[in-house]
Amino acid sequence: MPEGPELHLASCYVNKMCDGVVFTGAVRKSEVSKSPDVPFNSEAYRITATSRGKEVKLTLTPIGGDSKRRVKAGQADQPMDIIFRFGMSGFFRLTSEDELPKHSHLRFYSKEKPCRVLSFVDARRFGTWHPNGTWQPDRGPCIMFEYKSFRENVLSHLSDRAFDRPICEVMLNQKYFNGIGNYLRAEILYRLNIPPFVCARTVLEGLESEDLCESEKPVKKEFSDVKGSDRITKVKVKEEKTDLLRLSHTVPLEVVSLGGKGYDPEKADYSGFQAWLQCYSVDGMKSVRDHNGRTMWFQGDSGPMVPKDLKSPKAKKRVKKEDDHDYTDKKKVSRGRSKSTLKRKLIKEETVIKTPKKEKDARLKEAGSKRRKTEKPQEINTPHREKRSTARRRKSSSNDTAAGSQRQSRRMSSK
Repeated sequence: MPEGPELHLASCYVNKMCDGVVFTGAVRKSEVSKSPDVPFNSEAYRITATSRGKEVKLTLTPIGGDSKRRVKAGQADQPMDIIFRFGMSGFFRLTSEDELPKHSHLRFYSKEKPCRVLSFVDARRFGTWHPNGTWQPDRGPCIMFEYKSFRENVLSHLSDRAFDRPICEVMLNQKYFNGIGNYLRAEILYRLNIPPFVCARTVLEGLESEDLCESEKPVKKEFSDVKGSDRITKVKVKEEKTDLLRLSHTVPLEVVSLGGKGYDPEKADYSGFQAWLQCYSVDGMKSVRDHNGRTMWFQGDSGPMVPKDLKSPKAKKRVKKEDDHDYTDKKKVSRGRSKSTLKRKLIKEETVIKTPKKEKDARLKEAGSKRRKTEKPQEINTPHREKRSTARRRKSSSNDTAAGSQRQSRRMSSK
């Protein structure tokens, strides 16, 4: 999700790419977007951008011509500010008209030929824009460019109930930490070795409203280092005093210093940013969902306020990702089989549900009678039946002997 540094780099991208470019006509919105229309139309205007925390402001400024003529023609004669919030996947991109991005939801057309288009691209459509808007009043000062105001705003409100929560959750509260997001909170707490689920007030109370670290020089500390059996050398290392609020200001500026490696919609190269990460989504780190369902990455102890009975989402997430991106032939065949099996099962269930009960019973009865006719009755040799069969055999054998003696006597008499 874009955070304070990414939104600032987005504003820098707009200022760089739109420098000297004249735009014209109406601002067009995609048909699928639910954000408001931008009622701005000018024969010639320029675009500039600035950022504050997690918001970007585009300023459309009409240029040239008589203001009275523009009013009569129904065109804008005053600048318009549009406030953007990027959501999960928003960014700006300047392309030719023939190469519009797929999820381009707000478009500004240049006056040149061939025409170029500045687009607000948002695949998930969580981002929003507000024409004639202002900075959201519920958001605090910017962590990067309003550092003194940001520090004073946090420390002067420590009595608020918001600071009863764990420090990792308070750092996502844009009323106090405007610009901090999921990866920044993980990196900041990791560097200070602060457990994420410790009460925020406990971490922040005792800090001075003025940052004394700015005026102080780094302190030199001596550490003993043993080399060999007898020789001991002392190494001097510079150590800079810092606290959570100062790192909330300096760590985002480190991401900004990465430049295009942190935000580059043209090349989408994030290798430098991934190399910069020390904790967030790094192998060997722990992860757990906070009370808001957001994944918190950390090392060591989690802290006393960790949610109970919540498992780490790391393993489940990776398994799902592997399933989604496995496009081998074997995987395709197994997916096809599972789909066909599920389809047959659903059809079978539908037929069972649709068949009336009486009709079903009649069919079962008919099938049973047919089965009884086709099958031969099997004889079961019980002890009672065995006695009967032996008696019958004895009787038949005695009858046979009697008949044989009668035939013999008749022959003798006839002789």
